[in-house]
Amino acid sequence: MLPQENLISWIPENIRKKECTYFVESSQTSDSGVVCECGYLREQHLEDAAKPPISLGKEWDPRTHIREMPTDAFGDIHFRGLGQKMGKYVRVSSDTPPWVIYHLMTHHWGLDAPNLLISVTGGAKNFIMKPRLKNIFRQGLVKVAQTTGAWIITGGSHAGVMKQVGEAVRDFILSCSHKESEIVTIGVATWGTVYNRESLIWPMGGFPAEYVLDEENQGSLSCLDSNHSHFILVDDGTHGRYGVEIPLRTRLEKFISEQTKVKGGVAIRIPIVCVVLEGGPGTLDTIYNAITNGTPCVIVEGSGRVADVIAQVASLPVPKITIALIQKKLSVFFRDTYEQFTEGKVVEWTKKVSLLQADSSSYCTSSRNQDNFGCENWDYQLKLAVAWNRVDIARSEIFTDDHEWKPTDLHPVMAAALISNKPEFVKLFLEQGVRLKEFVTWDTLVYLYDNMAPSCLFHSKLQKVLLEEREHMAGSKMPRIQLHHVSQVLRELTTGTCRTGRRSPCSLCPLLLQSQDCMAAALACSKILKELAKEEEDTDTTEDMLALAEQYEQKAMGVFTDCYRKDEERAQKLLTRVSEAWGKTTCLQLALEAKNMNFVSHGGVQAFLTKVWWGQMCVDNGLWQVIACTLFFPLLYTGLITFRYFLRLGHASFFTAPVVIFYMNILSYFTFLLLFAYVLMVDFQPVPSWWEYLLYFWLFSLVCEETRQVWGRQSRGWEEDFWNRLDICAILVFITGLTCRLIPSTLYPGRIILSLAFIIFCLRLMHIFTVSKTLGPKIIIVKRMMKDVFFFLFLLAVWVVSFGVAKQAILIHNEERVEWLFRGVVYHSYLTIFGQIPSYIDGVNFNIDQCSPNGTDPYKPKCPETNEDNKKPIFPDWLTVILLCLYLLFTNILLLNLLIAMFNYTFQQVQQHTDQIWKFQRHDLIEEYHGRPPAPPPFILLNHLQILVQRAHGVKLEKNEEAALLSWEMYLKESYLQNQQCREKQNTEKKVMGNVLFDSKMNRMKVQSRGMRLCSHGHPSS
Repeated sequence: MLPQENLISWIPENIRKKECTYFVESSQTSDSGVVCECGYLREQHLEDAAKPPISLGKEWDPRTHIREMPTDAFGDIHFRGLGQKMGKYVRVSSDTPPWVIYHLMTHHWGLDAPNLLISVTGGAKNFIMKPRLKNIFRQGLVKVAQTTGAWIITGGSHAGVMKQVGEAVRDFILSCSHKESEIVTIGVATWGTVYNRESLIWPMGGFPAEYVLDEENQGSLSCLDSNHSHFILVDDGTHGRYGVEIPLRTRLEKFISEQTKVKGGVAIRIPIVCVVLEGGPGTLDTIYNAITNGTPCVIVEGSGRVADVIAQVASLPVPKITIALIQKKLSVFFRDTYEQFTEGKVVEWTKKVSLLQADSSSYCTSSRNQDNFGCENWDYQLKLAVAWNRVDIARSEIFTDDHEWKPTDLHPVMAAALISNKPEFVKLFLEQGVRLKEFVTWDTLVYLYDNMAPSCLFHSKLQKVLLEEREHMAGSKMPRIQLHHVSQVLRELTTGTCRTGRRSPCSLCPLLLQSQDCMAAALACSKILKELAKEEEDTDTTEDMLALAEQYEQKAMGVFTDCYRKDEERAQKLLTRVSEAWGKTTCLQLALEAKNMNFVSHGGVQAFLTKVWWGQMCVDNGLWQVIACTLFFPLLYTGLITFRYFLRLGHASFFTAPVVIFYMNILSYFTFLLLFAYVLMVDFQPVPSWWEYLLYFWLFSLVCEETRQVWGRQSRGWEEDFWNRLDICAILVFITGLTCRLIPSTLYPGRIILSLAFIIFCLRLMHIFTVSKTLGPKIIIVKRMMKDVFFFLFLLAVWVVSFGVAKQAILIHNEERVEWLFRGVVYHSYLTIFGQIPSYIDGVNFNIDQCSPNGTDPYKPKCPETNEDNKKPIFPDWLTVILLCLYLLFTNILLLNLLIAMFNYTFQQVQQHTDQIWKFQRHDLIEEYHGRPPAPPPFILLNHLQILVQRAHGVKLEKNEEAALLSWEMYLKESYLQNQQCREKQNTEKKVMGNVLFDSKMNRMKVQSRGMRLCSHGHPSS
């Protein structure tokens, strides 16, 4: 939509109104005064109208005495007293070209070109419709308009059929909260018949113009209907004359129906349909003109008058439509006004109805003629169905046995369905034989991404990439979209993709039906949706994305479950197979990056992780056996440990198992902490001892291992792990303390900093509990509770500081020592929460020897203000006691209980998903030690010199083996989807049967209760 300033300048330059410039007194009288032949009063004319030139003559002629000038009524219309209803309006000349009005609506008013034009005509006066017919009309009209993106055009007044349409739109808007569901309802009315039109006159535009809907005082004029969204007020320079808008409305509707709308690469001419409800003699002319021009009409039978007359004779042949029949129908349906029908009018009606029936019959015959309904017409009908998003019509009326569709013929509409985000049509086209291998080409992908909706979040990210490239190339022209731009965006959302087709969040599900690598595709879609949901601002859209991501995860789980039931080993290969299409990643890695806890906690995934955790050993070995062999490895030769396969070098594979590496590292870490504690407490000399040098060497090996993880292939997501960040923090603090320790003047500060580093290294011990199913989730609880404490401290700080400052100001006068100010304001106030109440706060236990009167003693606080005579405190102890009580009330009772409630909520939230959380975090531990060198620190330095770190869980299969594995997966995927459809069908049938049984029981109970009442009436003695 163009800015308001441009609209104010564009409309007067291109849109005109009409004014009468020659006042000729009319023979008709008016209560308001003398009126002109145009219908307006003398005062409503221009100043020069009463003094016309002689050349104009004395007789009033609208062709010469009415002239055009810039319009003075346009802008936003607000209906006063009816809420926030706001619409657009404009006053136009009756000779305005239709293209100008269409340009105004689409470019300046911001309306999208319609997929369908619905012209509603009929009775202009209020009439009564049967409730059932009214509901059918309203629901049908709104459903068609809402699903097709249509424009509804009416007369715009608050009466008759226009009022019925407005109320139907109003009821729909009230029941729907989505902005996308707004219906465009355009009222084309006569300016000279609009009541209160003076409030709409704003030469510079009314933004908004206040309009009052006053039916009681409107008289012969009409009020505008408040439920229309746009108004085109047609002006011919006259007042009080109805029907002025009909020629312009006809031209406008014809012009719109001749336009071609291009959407999703598919061009369709905008279809038009005329809906007739009730109506008088003028409506018959409208119907006849519409059918003559090839516009289909929908006659609502039962609405009355003209509509019922036509409906009654619609099934009759033309010879049977006689004058007597029409006269009989008019007497039935025009009871009140039948006397106005002269013999000539009846004859005229008979001719028009006969011609109408003949035209209608020929039109219907031609529309069903096989010659006319050829390939082009079938293609046009399908394009309309896609534009209207009516997949039900496409299934029942288009994809029938009457026409055979080639898969290549569906490629344009397939692209349109993808661009328009219509997954049901994508699914339908795939069912009709469209093959992705034939459809998805390089040019098609570029075209699809180039035509994404501007409101799409992916489109905005793609434009950002293009802007960065333009700035980098220092060019002024925006580069065209290429697939490497798309790949760059997708890498930000997931592990990357380049040859799997277009990944539209809502259209992907049908595409998975033909995807070989379906499990990886579903997990990747889940990841993309979750990443997009993080950046989406609209809450409803975010929820929809997350719900769709969960559906993809459930589909991946369903396929994997069937695969695991059939063959565990092949299913586990699917988990670890490197997918070239998804950035050379694996299904397991995609699930972890998307945080798909349900998938990772699946029994088959956990069985695979357990197998990796135990290496070549059998998973049924006892933990005590592993620990015994770790401490005394000759026990391996006694057969205490069993292996899955016969291995000649079983002892070597034992030490490479992640479980053994884990326990060896635990033993090494405990030894490191004991050595660290010994150096700090016993052997911290000015000159480092050999024990201290061993500690530094040990730390160096830890630094090397962290460096390997950062620069190795395990670096993806390394910085996001909490324990890795804790390691870096501990190492940096240790290095800082070591630097101070090596400088003689900062020896003691160095020991203090090293002591703090020891605390951080001890906190790292909690990581070993993640292997425990019982204690592992508790670590998560502690981490989340730390966040609760962080936010709680903000609330607590308010009370601590406020009480501390007030207490310090009341008790002590001008304390200038900063350290004692901090003690009095923060430290003492904080300790008060835990019961350490200052003894001098109430003046009873005051001892002047425990404080410094002038604040000169650095080891004593400054004394409170005292009486010079008896040295007793003079502060109001009653006030400090009240403040203390209030402080303890809010902190000890309110805030601390709030913290406990927050902890309880966090605990319950995690406890509900304990099993999933533990299984998900278990993978991180297994992956860490699967890729870790076997030797523990400090001996790990030897492994760093000779090993080549391999990427965990990645298996590159041979082409034949991979093809066979994917074919097997695709077969089970199709089986899973078929079973799912059968279950959904059975559930639907059960619900229907349940409703039928419930209704039958209710009817039986009603019959029984009625019979009991009859019996009681028949036997009063009983």
